[in-house]
Amino acid sequence: MLNATFTAPDLDTFCQLDRLGLTATGQRIEPHRSVLECRVLEPDNWCHRCGQQGVSRGTVIRRLAHVPLGWRPTMLQVRVRRYRCPDCRSVWRQDTTAAAEPRAVLSRHAALWALKGVVIDRLSVARIAAGLDVAWNTANDAILTTGQQLLINDPARFDGVRVIGVDEHVWSHTRRSSKYVTVIIDLTPICDGTGPSRLLDMVPGRSKKVFKTWLDGQTTAFRDGVEVVAMDGFTGYKTATTEELPEATAVMDPFHVVALAGEKVDQCRQRVQQATLGHRGQSGDPLYGIRRVLHTGADLLTDKQISRLKAVFARDEHVEVEATWGIYQRIVAAYRDPDRAAGKKALQAVIDDLTEGVPKQLKELITLGRTLTRRALDVLAYFDHPGTSNGPTEAINGRLEHLRGTALGFRNLAHYVIRSLLDTGGFRTELHRHL
Repeated sequence: MLNATFTAPDLDTFCQLDRLGLTATGQRIEPHRSVLECRVLEPDNWCHRCGQQGVSRGTVIRRLAHVPLGWRPTMLQVRVRRYRCPDCRSVWRQDTTAAAEPRAVLSRHAALWALKGVVIDRLSVARIAAGLDVAWNTANDAILTTGQQLLINDPARFDGVRVIGVDEHVWSHTRRSSKYVTVIIDLTPICDGTGPSRLLDMVPGRSKKVFKTWLDGQTTAFRDGVEVVAMDGFTGYKTATTEELPEATAVMDPFHVVALAGEKVDQCRQRVQQATLGHRGQSGDPLYGIRRVLHTGADLLTDKQISRLKAVFARDEHVEVEATWGIYQRIVAAYRDPDRAAGKKALQAVIDDLTEGVPKQLKELITLGRTLTRRALDVLAYFDHPGTSNGPTEAINGRLEHLRGTALGFRNLAHYVIRSLLDTGGFRTELHRHL
């Protein structure tokens, strides 16, 4: 920059003390932290009860953890003046709510810095506590409280939601508590092409009652605005949607339809394996050797994989596996068809073929046909509502798994719900406005 102009250093502005209603009067550098001595700018010397001017009765010190300056934690040593009213004898202190919440250990800027570390930088609470030189519980309480006040409790975050996804999630891998929760995802940005999906809420349990109760607890405007609900094959979510959102379209997303068909391929392979060889799959067994190839789309198979499949399917005892695999490939091909109308027609043909005339030996296809026939409207609705897949929901589940690893696990479900919302609730842009 040419002709750069510098002003005299201003410690209050540099440390953002002026925005907290404080001014620095001294500083001290200790081996592991920096200490700024401050005083409150506003005198606040008028009695809050009778309005008389108070008399100074000395000062008290309030210590607040502040935003780290460099690698050193920073502490504010605020001298708060005490006053006494000569008439009504009441005693009060200077107002410091601009600097921090009552009884808080972190300044308002420090609380925002800690929240930013969790939401934007995705740091662990332990790392944030070390940066502020406070206890883990102190940093965690400040993060959760500030996050709820600024982000989670904002009713506007439910505005404009037209497409939601619902799925189950395993939050705990221990036996001490219920390990399943129902997650509700906003898929509207995916459908509109405006951004990624975001977590709306997480409710303990996985049942029709859980999802129905959550929908019933939302505003009428929210329920009226929901047009599409993407879900897996669980009937409870479907029933809850029908009862609470009668105008919304239920969509059984392709992720779970393909996964269901792939599960039937595995079950058929395992059954035939046991019937022909009398044991579970082992290295060297033909069917066991192609277990992963069976889940690869036909258009993605290499020449070597095609040769391996042909060699296995050439044996008469594997004909049931070949038939089940063929249905699986037809379902995958229908979803991959660039022409949605043609894809819908192809999948309808698969459902029609599975409705009747399936040999009784193909037990897995009979079961699959019953499920697809019962949910045919939901399965085919995907082609009329592009983007309504629970794939983004599974992606958020993966991010929650990463969050649990960063935190080395969670024991408290309420804590886990708030941390999950902060991590995957789409608050990064919103939080930048407060910084």
